[in-house]
Amino acid sequence: MAKITKDMTIGEILRTDETVAPVLMSMGMHCLGCPAPQAETLAEAAMVHGLDADVVEAAVNQYLEQK
Repeated sequence: MAKITKDMTIGEILRTDETVAPVLMSMGMHCLGCPAPQAETLAEAAMVHGLDADVVEAAVNQYLEQK
């Protein structure tokens, strides 16, 4: 499994592994199916939701490692 980075778009991340959607949603990112986030980077999405991009990136990668 490739490592997810905060520079990847939400669309890229979900295409890499769609099972990360619940992880992102649990952090407050509920618009994953909307058009805008598909081209938004993880860092941009984190900023919009008032989250630390490094924390979100680490949570997604931790989930993928445990999967």
